[in-house]
Amino acid sequence: MKFHRMLALASALAMFGLPAPHPAQAAEPSTAIAPKEGWYHQLVNASFVAGYAILPKPDGVMIIDSRPTARKYDLGHIPTAINIPDSQFEKLLDKLPADKDTLLIFYCDGPECLLSHNSAFKAEKLGYTRVHVYAAGYPDWLKQGHIGAVSVPYIKKLQDEGAPMTLIDSRPKERKYDKGHIPGAISIPDLQFDKLVDRLPADKASPLYFYCEGLTCTLSSDSAARAVKLGYTRVKVVPEGYPEWVRRYGPGPTTEAPAKPAIQVGRDTSTITVASFERIYRQAPDTIHLVDVRDPAEFAKGSFKGALNFPVKTLESRIAELPSDKPIVFFCGAGGRSGDAHDLAKQLRPQLVTYFIDAEIKWAADGGYTITE
Repeated sequence: MKFHRMLALASALAMFGLPAPHPAQAAEPSTAIAPKEGWYHQLVNASFVAGYAILPKPDGVMIIDSRPTARKYDLGHIPTAINIPDSQFEKLLDKLPADKDTLLIFYCDGPECLLSHNSAFKAEKLGYTRVHVYAAGYPDWLKQGHIGAVSVPYIKKLQDEGAPMTLIDSRPKERKYDKGHIPGAISIPDLQFDKLVDRLPADKASPLYFYCEGLTCTLSSDSAARAVKLGYTRVKVVPEGYPEWVRRYGPGPTTEAPAKPAIQVGRDTSTITVASFERIYRQAPDTIHLVDVRDPAEFAKGSFKGALNFPVKTLESRIAELPSDKPIVFFCGAGGRSGDAHDLAKQLRPQLVTYFIDAEIKWAADGGYTITE
């Protein structure tokens, strides 16, 4: 039934020269405001526009912001919209699509603004057949709860002025961010957003700007929507993203993997010094395997984050389960059982790289710990 209603709607819209609704667009009337004198005759509302202001950018449609560039468009616009100020329309005709059947949606700054209507009339005279105006414009877009966009030059301007902001790169860290990103951006890959949300500022009124890999990338808009759900009130996307930054300003900085802290052994070469252990645990915990050899009841009361529990009395029967891809650091509460575990591992699987902490360790309820040599 829904499919047939959509077909009926498409036929009805065609009678008035309106396009069939995009799959992402709500099936509701396209006109949301009574026309005024001097307005273009084909009007659409925010819901209609939202069906096309999406990433990846749909083919066959162009949303056009008719407002001045530096004073209006750069500071905030509808995502995927290009900027053709009405005052420069004739000079920027090359920005319009060659296909005269392309859906064109013009907008500006609300019901009192005629710039979009003026540009729509000009486009119609040029032979474009599917011209529409979102008369309520950008103020209504924000009022309806949609996320706004800013331009790459605006981000550069904020950086040059030292304006407070948080710029977030939503792309994969190792494959994208580390190989080049906008200066000053932090990495919060969209796939890890929920795990890394603590990287966002605590103040929900802080301005957040999300970007990814351009108009074909949805990661930034997805992350921006999540930030809004978390209560952040000043969220924007930078749809053109890093590719546009590179085009305008050249490649951004890369991130080299930090050097792995070396393991420092004590006078007994089987032990790792407390200072070395704490440095690795703080800076590069994923470079070692931590193995707690205490009993499960002790382990449950507190241990190092990410540690595996191999009680020393079960170690011989489970020796094959010990991981071999990284050095192993055994520990207990005082160094006795962990030393035994190290000796047993060396006897049964000498190819393993193992150390133990020869110190007294106590864990607190909040996850903290103290080590006394």
